Amino acid sequence: MRPGDVVVGAFPGAQVTKTRPAVVLSTEDYHRHRPDVVVGLITTQAPRPLAPTDCALRDWRQEGLHSASFFRLFPVTLSQSEVRLIGRLSDSDWESVRLCLRIGFGSW
Repeated sequence: MRPGDVVVGAFPGAQVTKTRPAVVLSTEDYHRHRPDVVVGLITTQAPRPLAPTDCALRDWRQEGLHSASFFRLFPVTLSQSEVRLIGRLSDSDWESVRLCLRIGFGSW
């Protein structure tokens, strides 16, 4: 897995665990030394209002997603063995996600 890959995995929730898509945020070097992967949430629910740490994924079809989707800066760690690769963000969508990360966390 590489940063910008689109995966599906089981996200823990307050009341139920839900399988959903996410984008890989952690690096290949991180994955070599850790059993987990850091991902950011992808949702089909348009954030209202769209926060500076949210972005629309313009190329969602080619990225392996089934409907119009949005990245939300909601990082989670999941076990690498429990996620499945379904696609990769386009260069422009990955740059939008990286901008959300810079706004939320500083340098990226």
